[in-house]
Amino acid sequence: MAEITKSTKASLATTLPPQNAKLSGGLFAGMALGILDACYVKASDGLVYKSSGASANAAAKVRGFAARSYSLGDPVTLWRGPVTVLYADASGMTTANNLFLSGTVAGGLADAASTGGTAPIGWAINDQMAELYASNY
Repeated sequence: MAEITKSTKASLATTLPPQNAKLSGGLFAGMALGILDACYVKASDGLVYKSSGASANAAAKVRGFAARSYSLGDPVTLWRGPVTVLYADASGMTTANNLFLSGTVAGGLADAASTGGTAPIGWAINDQMAELYASNY
């Protein structure tokens, strides 16, 4: 399994994603989040955190991807998908491969399933672009 390194130029590539792909209002960051980090909402405090596939638990649920970088306490918008994104630098992904929640990098993607990230949450369109979608709406 290889972790996919997120590009410093990671961004939304879909020009106008449909409104039903966007989740906002009433969500706040429970930690610093980077653009396109896979995220979940923690039941105990209702805040948004980076998802992790390290264990098969609540943190392994991907409710969406951070629309931009957020600081602790900021209001958060999540893209639930499907949305097309620039995610990796050149040769960062293999075309047509499924993408999974990383078990090593919180909020990150990998090219193979992890303990908690057993279902695909996207696929590589080419070596840099991906289509991402939440595992649980």
